[in-house]
Amino acid sequence: MKETNEQRVQAILSSPSYRLAEEDVEFLKHSDMRPVRMQLELQKVERFLNRHQINSTIVVFGGTQVVERGVAEKQLAAACAALAEAPEDEQRQRAVARAERILAKSHYYDSAREFCRLVSQICQVEGKCDYVVVTGGGPGIMEAANRGAFDVGAKSIGLNITLPEEQLPNPYVTPELCFQFHYFALRKMHFLMRAKGLLVFPGGFGTLDELFDALTLRQTRRMQAIPIVLFGRDYWNRVVDFQFLADEGVIADEHLDLIHFADSASEAWDLISRFHEQVSTDF
Repeated sequence: MKETNEQRVQAILSSPSYRLAEEDVEFLKHSDMRPVRMQLELQKVERFLNRHQINSTIVVFGGTQVVERGVAEKQLAAACAALAEAPEDEQRQRAVARAERILAKSHYYDSAREFCRLVSQICQVEGKCDYVVVTGGGPGIMEAANRGAFDVGAKSIGLNITLPEEQLPNPYVTPELCFQFHYFALRKMHFLMRAKGLLVFPGGFGTLDELFDALTLRQTRRMQAIPIVLFGRDYWNRVVDFQFLADEGVIADEHLDLIHFADSASEAWDLISRFHEQVSTDF
C-alpha cells in the first residue's frame, strides 16, 4: 500500500533524528556526548549556587556508616541477637565486633552535627551565605553535618552521586541545594571550588579518596589555600602515618603543615577561623 504524504510527514516527526537535541535523552547518553554531560554537571550546580548567593563553603567528609548513638545501639543489639542464635558462627561474631566499633564512633556524629550548627550560626546571618556546609548529601557523617545546619535554620548543600546501590539524600539538605552527579570528578570540583575549609571525619575508601584529592591539590598549589582538618587524632594516626611519608622522603616535611587535627567542634572551628585570619594578615 502506497504511503500518503501525511504518513511520510508523521514518520519524520516521530524519528529520533527530528527530536530537539536538548530533549533527546538517548542522544545525550551516547558515549561521545560525555563532554557535554560533564559541562552540564559543572554549569547546573554553578547556576543554582550563584542564584542562592553561596559565597563560600565548609566541606565536611566522613563515613556513611558512622551513625548516631541510638541507631548504632540498635544495630549492635540486632547483631548480638543474631549471634545468640548461632554462637559459633564466625561471620556473626565479626558482625558484633564491627557493630561495637561503629557504636564507639557514634560520638563523631554528634561532633559533626555540633560543628555545623556552630559554623552555620556564626557565618549565615542577615542573609549572608558564607561558610555554607557542603557534604555528599548521604547518610552517616554527611547527615549529621547537614542536620547541624538544619538545626539552626541555615542552608546547607548536598552533592549526591549515582551509585550501584542507590543512595538517597538525607532529609536535612536544603532541597534547592541538593544535586545529583554521575561523574565523581565534577562532584569533587564542586566540593572544593568555593571551599574555605575541609573537615574530615573517620570514614573509609570514599573519605580517603576525597581527603587525598584535596591534599594533592594543596600540595601542588592547584587550589586556594584552605585548612584541612582531620577530626579524631587517634583514628587518623592509626589510619595514615603521615610522619612516615615525610621520613621516607616521599613528601616534603612542609607538606605535613597542610594537615591539622581536632578533637572537638570548637577546636575545629578555631583552627579554620585562625587560618583565615592569618591568611588575611599575610596579604
